[in-house]
Amino acid sequence: MDILSIGAFLLLLMLLMLSGGVWIAMTLAICGWVGQAYFTNSQPGLNLFSAFWESNASWELAALPLFIWMGEILFRTRLSEDMFTGLAPWLGKVPGRLFHTTILGCGIFGSVSGSSAATCATIAKVSLPALKKRGYDEGIAIGSLATAGTLGILIPPSITMVVYAVAADASIIRIFLAGFLPGLLLMLLFSGYIAWWSVRNKERMPVDEPPTTFREKLHLSRNLIPCALLIVFICWSLVAGWATATECAAYGVVGALALAAWCKALTWQNFKEGLAGSARTSCMIMFILAGAAFLTKTMAFTGIPRELAEWVDSMHLSPYALIACLVGVYLVLGTALDGISMIVLTAAVVMPMIEKAGFDLIWFGIFVILLVEIAEVTPPVGFNLFVLQNMTGKDSNLIAKAAIPFFLCLVVCIGLITAFPQIVTIVPDLVMGQSK
Repeated sequence: MDILSIGAFLLLLMLLMLSGGVWIAMTLAICGWVGQAYFTNSQPGLNLFSAFWESNASWELAALPLFIWMGEILFRTRLSEDMFTGLAPWLGKVPGRLFHTTILGCGIFGSVSGSSAATCATIAKVSLPALKKRGYDEGIAIGSLATAGTLGILIPPSITMVVYAVAADASIIRIFLAGFLPGLLLMLLFSGYIAWWSVRNKERMPVDEPPTTFREKLHLSRNLIPCALLIVFICWSLVAGWATATECAAYGVVGALALAAWCKALTWQNFKEGLAGSARTSCMIMFILAGAAFLTKTMAFTGIPRELAEWVDSMHLSPYALIACLVGVYLVLGTALDGISMIVLTAAVVMPMIEKAGFDLIWFGIFVILLVEIAEVTPPVGFNLFVLQNMTGKDSNLIAKAAIPFFLCLVVCIGLITAFPQIVTIVPDLVMGQSK
């Protein structure tokens, strides 16, 4: 079999197993095993062990269970409910009202965690129960979380940005700065769609909150203070360089426990439930990460990503035709690979093509990260779909369907930064001067 036929076979096998109800992580691992055992000369047993170890034995990954635990504490001690109570009066006249908290929460939390999975899982744990209780449409809430959760890899600091900068031999600081405006643009697009949907579907919005005076709003806003202080402290610790993302996650857990105890909402029962819930969610995510890492090894051994990139190079396309073709290639790869693997496995072939076509490598980095965000919500291996599937009990295809409008917002954002590359380059150029 040729390489592309092998890729098609593995993709079909994956779809059959997922539709048959096989666990997601097991599906990824089995497809990786079949690919290595039958189409390469590698040792699948040894590679399975190394992939599972390497994907989880990471200091940076330690932030994931800690941030999830922080979300569990906020959820189970009703600190999150207090936060929504404080926000509700201020957003009462804004189309979409509390729906916007998912976008804002993912944007703020994504800037702290740097992880799509941690952002999606934590904000979902805090916001979904509160929105559902108030009668908000669950489909819009889940769809916005699936896509806005990807802001964790676009708004710096981001592990994916670091990997790209190393692969492209580009400035890490410059690509961090380049992510701010596209991240803000994407948040505005998401919120804009929510506002438009809420105006068009007023009958599916909950009953208006009772009108409140400015004094009453200020009084209710006292509920925002504990969680707001915790978020500001975590963000400031990271921005000021006092702590790494993992250390910030630890501060977040300690701060959430302290706030819950101070508000007399912390009990031994909800402490145990929060710890158990975070352990379950973290193990689920890490198991999927391990399966994806093993499948990535299989893709590397078979040479499928390199074959796709070389096929594009052989076509000798014009610059924008090249970009359009690379969009298709990365979308195909996104159905079977995680974002970091997509970048690492194609960098050697794609980067020279991009430089030869005259594109700025910093701009292309943000372009690729937006494509990685799309991959996070693209079946069958859309990682955020898996996270929300396990948290809500809903089928990943239903979650993907709910995310389609927000998926289109991502496409619009890619179109805008392609038409107006200054959206990406203006901030790093102003701060660090124009690159040579």
